[in-house]
Amino acid sequence: MKDKAKKVRVGVALLLFFTVVINYLDRSSMSIAAPHIVSDLGLSNLELGLLFSAFAWTYAPLQVPGGLMVDRFSSRHLYALAVMLWSGAAALHGLATTITGLFFLRLLLGACEVPAFPLNNRIITRWFPEKERASVVGFYTSGQYVGLAFLTPVLIILQEQVGWRGMFLTIGLLGILWGIFFYARYRDPLDSKNISKEELGYIKAGGGEIETKSKVREKLTFRNAMSLLSNRKLVGLFIGQACVTATSWFFLTWFPTYLVKYRHLDFIKVGFLAAVPFLAAWAGVLLSGFFSDYLIRKGWSLGTARKLPIVLGLLLASTIVGANYVDSPTLIVAFLTIAFFGNGMAAITWSLVSSIAPVERIGLVGGVFNLCGTATGILVPLGIGAVISQDNFAPGLILVGAMGIIGALSFLFIVGKVEKIGYGQPESRAELAKSRM
Repeated sequence: MKDKAKKVRVGVALLLFFTVVINYLDRSSMSIAAPHIVSDLGLSNLELGLLFSAFAWTYAPLQVPGGLMVDRFSSRHLYALAVMLWSGAAALHGLATTITGLFFLRLLLGACEVPAFPLNNRIITRWFPEKERASVVGFYTSGQYVGLAFLTPVLIILQEQVGWRGMFLTIGLLGILWGIFFYARYRDPLDSKNISKEELGYIKAGGGEIETKSKVREKLTFRNAMSLLSNRKLVGLFIGQACVTATSWFFLTWFPTYLVKYRHLDFIKVGFLAAVPFLAAWAGVLLSGFFSDYLIRKGWSLGTARKLPIVLGLLLASTIVGANYVDSPTLIVAFLTIAFFGNGMAAITWSLVSSIAPVERIGLVGGVFNLCGTATGILVPLGIGAVISQDNFAPGLILVGAMGIIGALSFLFIVGKVEKIGYGQPESRAELAKSRM
């Protein structure tokens, strides 16, 4: 019975993994199509940066209402609907004929993807005890890297065969089919027919919140929302997440253009070289998740076990600036690979959300957390487009590297001790004074 129940949890983790693969395939495909779109539409660097950032213009500000939706509606229904809607938006990219049309479709895609990661966090909080969560977060988060590592070359070859429009139509259809499959397969713990009472007890005893609906019925007011969101631990998480995602947004937007235009590499070759950093990030996030849970099992504090791989990862991510000082394609890719490996290590930050945020408002906190991470989805592509020139990308990498240092400092000195905070209970001065790792 135990093996069967564990198999159910593995199945849930796999559903999240492949959904994240689809999610990032749809949002990052613009970077693959970008050189062809620039050629077809005659875009400048700033215009391309604007197009890259459009996704985040809706994805960022809608995170808070999206998080509230996660707190209110069924995970199964909301997630399946979101997958099908964002996949439909991705497919429509293939029908766009102007930059204006592409811009508005990127806005639509961003809006439809809003619930995804708050839902991921809600699902693991229900299905997995605390000691397993970092591993699960690392596993499903790795989907964004391993999917792109293996599928980027495939998409580039597909694009060469059917054009960038055909590529968007293909991945959109794939996502719609996956949304239907998700709806058919996913159930919350109490609704699952394949899980025993013993396993439900095991999850709950380990800190899993198996109830489908929160026991807390307190109305969310602006005052208690601000009281919660201004908690120092959460502020530190929000700043740190913005810095973690800065590196990710470079790789999801400017990376292929950087290799093709500024490092003068062949476009097909770029597809295979681009896979190397994504594979490294995949290894980094898996290593980080399992290492973090291993430290907990060995008796390390929750704060040290969660923050150590994140901080080390951010420091490694800052080494991306080293690519400015080498000319060999091998060394360039090596620096980018080390940086993205570190970014992967730092990507288990969602485990801190489930460890710190009150469960009755985990959607709200997760929404703001993702909002801060997504804000760099606007600032980084636009910022890079503004600081680089036609023949010099160095300031762009310096911008990305600096964010890694800032993020490490935030997790070290602002987040403090990792522990669950009470809803509607602002930190006292005494709590702030003793808040340390």
